[in-house]
Amino acid sequence: MGNEGSNIFLLILFGSLLTLLMAGFIVTMVLIHRSRQIKNKQKLESLKAEFEKTILNVEKEIQEETLNHVGRELHDNIGQLLSLTKLTLNSTKDDKVYEGKLLINQVIKEVRTLSKTLNLDWVETVDLETFIRKELDKLEQLEFCKIEFETKGELQDFENSRKLVLIRVIQECLNNAIKHAKPKLIRVDLNFISEHLEVLITDNGIGFDTTKESNGSGMHNLKSRMKTIGGTIEIDSNLGKGTQIKLLLPN
Repeated sequence: MGNEGSNIFLLILFGSLLTLLMAGFIVTMVLIHRSRQIKNKQKLESLKAEFEKTILNVEKEIQEETLNHVGRELHDNIGQLLSLTKLTLNSTKDDKVYEGKLLINQVIKEVRTLSKTLNLDWVETVDLETFIRKELDKLEQLEFCKIEFETKGELQDFENSRKLVLIRVIQECLNNAIKHAKPKLIRVDLNFISEHLEVLITDNGIGFDTTKESNGSGMHNLKSRMKTIGGTIEIDSNLGKGTQIKLLLPN
């Protein structure tokens, strides 16, 4: 009888300990889960803040470039047209008056075009293929180097904020090639793949050592920007053998 009582007591004690262990395990798992949730939330908030900061920086840079462009256009283009219009309208000849009216219409058209560039609404209406073609057309018109451009796959569009950052990254890559690479050829491949977008920017310029710190800061900035929109950038360059930059952005 005493043994049975002892056995029952041990079973109760063992059950109680097991229950406490199970309760402790559950509480620990709940605390770990909540801790992970908090960390994930903080990480998401940090990424969101970084993304918003990147967007603001990109918008600021593009707006500054736009204002510089507007200033040049006002001085070199519209200012010249207005001066020419004034001289033309000062004449009493009928054909000069008609010519002056045509010049005024041209000035109005130029001003409307400039007004569109003062905001970033164009990001919503432009697609990547059109944007890249325009950027490459500028180089071709300047006869800077030979240009090649090819697209593959079905055209896709992205959220405006992501597209804006991607546009800025592509601009920076092209600008770096123009400033530093001394290429005879710049080629851009725009590949719309089912899972992601791939942009290849290739030049046959002088190349550079990707391990050097002097070249690292700019590239770090590009990598950081691609990261904020969920993309990646891969850079393959060797001295004397040109550079290829691969941008990958999931759909």
